[in-house]
Amino acid sequence: MGNCFGFEKPSATPTVNGSTSSGLFTSKTNSSTTTNTTNSDARFSRSIGSSVGQDSITGEVDPNGTILETPNLRIFTFAELKNATKNFKPDTILGEGGFGRVFKGWVDEKTLNPAKSGCGMVVAVKKLNPESMQGLEEWQSEVNFLGRLSHPNLVRLLGYCWEDKELLLVYEFMAKGSLENHLFRRGVFQPLSWNFRLRILIGAARGLAFLHTSEKQVIYRDFKASNILLDSNYNAKISDFGLAKNGPTGGDSHVTTRVMGTYGYAAPEYVATGHLYVKSDVYGFGVVLLEMMTGQRALDTSRPSGQHNLVDWAKPFLSDRRRLVRIMDARLEGQFPSKAAFQAGQLTSRCLASDPKGRPSMKEVAETLEQIEAIKGGKSSSKDAATAAAKPLPSPYSAAASAAASNAPRHQARGQAPPPGTPPQHRSPLHPRHDAARQAHPLPPRLR
Repeated sequence: MGNCFGFEKPSATPTVNGSTSSGLFTSKTNSSTTTNTTNSDARFSRSIGSSVGQDSITGEVDPNGTILETPNLRIFTFAELKNATKNFKPDTILGEGGFGRVFKGWVDEKTLNPAKSGCGMVVAVKKLNPESMQGLEEWQSEVNFLGRLSHPNLVRLLGYCWEDKELLLVYEFMAKGSLENHLFRRGVFQPLSWNFRLRILIGAARGLAFLHTSEKQVIYRDFKASNILLDSNYNAKISDFGLAKNGPTGGDSHVTTRVMGTYGYAAPEYVATGHLYVKSDVYGFGVVLLEMMTGQRALDTSRPSGQHNLVDWAKPFLSDRRRLVRIMDARLEGQFPSKAAFQAGQLTSRCLASDPKGRPSMKEVAETLEQIEAIKGGKSSSKDAATAAAKPLPSPYSAAASAAASNAPRHQARGQAPPPGTPPQHRSPLHPRHDAARQAHPLPPRLR
């Protein structure tokens, strides 16, 4: 949802007495509860208005990930979420799009009941636009998948509300925003260091690997920088499961579906045929890996002719150690081991292979990135060692960051709203918005 494009038209309202593609849903109308039991894979077992404690929903996550037999979600009333978000006041808006808006809210850490503003636990509340057919289907997909999937590198869905025409989702709050912001919102966000870029990539790779290797394979289908969110410690978590699909079964190598996703990230075989493979996600990961190395967007028509598509332009540089340095993000200022960069380039090239069979598994990708992270030497080794020794959590920013921050406008440095007339910045849901002027990059065109 939010940043996902294209949809297969669902029914005008969620089905409660007939078949739905997303399994069992519970709808509240006044005090009555109606359930639909069409799919044993997605079952809502809790009654409306039940209080689910922190131990069951907001407690520690198994580091290896788990798939729950039934969704472990708090069912909120609409009145509760109104209270949690100060009646959906404009100053609590975190993001918005065709699906609706995302609001910042506060709930009690133990009971998840609404709390006063500034008290308790911060959450992100996604409120669906009732007129959004795309949002309706993706709302169902979010509940179906995130309600049962639990992993340290997946954003946690805490609960939902379905009351009359109101459809809402409640997530954990991701304090550091999206990877997209940190990579491309220059002048607002300081450039991430090489080590932190690898750390974020490893977390995202582990999340995808969990989806792919779980008992029932899940194909994420829209992997991109804006869907990777960062918590207060810069741990990466995959968000937005609106386009996720169950993987192939019965020995099939792929599933066939209508093409939906984002140009520049979607795998070529999927765009051309509608055949969706588990390794179609690996291609998208390769694009994000390339963005992390170069600091450039996957698609940008403001670049010189021949460089609009990042993969087409940069791929020939990846296998040549000497040429690779020419496309590395200048904001890194060369502060990375050359051997590590070359191995990252080789991994990127494998992920971007035209034939899905030639791409590595996400498990292999995660393991390779961990090996690359362990490489020391080059220009960054002594500096990184000193930083790590001085602080338990090193600065995520590169050497150029402090100078850039000191020269930034005061409203940017303090995270305040910009002066009147400043162009609004694109905002991604589930995390803080940053209203300072963004660099002029057009949004990627949509697959339709």
